[in-house]
Amino acid sequence: MDYTTIPTVVFSHPPIGMVGLTEQQAVEKYGKENIRVFTTKFTPMYYTLVKNKSVGLFKMITHGPEERVVGIHLIGPGCDEMLQGFAVAVVAGLTREQFHDCVAIHPTASEELVLL
Repeated sequence: MDYTTIPTVVFSHPPIGMVGLTEQQAVEKYGKENIRVFTTKFTPMYYTLVKNKSVGLFKMITHGPEERVVGIHLIGPGCDEMLQGFAVAVVAGLTREQFHDCVAIHPTASEELVLL
């Protein structure tokens, strides 16, 4: 069993979730020159008109020229619910291009990760 592919969520406010390798683990395993890290920071649509905005931060870590997704890290509203589907993608060895082949649901927080 590959324990790095077990999705983990902290049910905090905002929730935090991850699956796969951290950036540091990916560098140690594959070398810095063989990984790429993509990040996005955004305000979910639900919070755009309120005074106390909640910010989402997403990170995708890929390996090799094919950009196989080896890690996903999320913080923000809804990430606890959406992580399971992205964990399946990491376990299946999907590439970043395959994420782009999927039509993103708009407007959702998960759209941010699909379009990274």
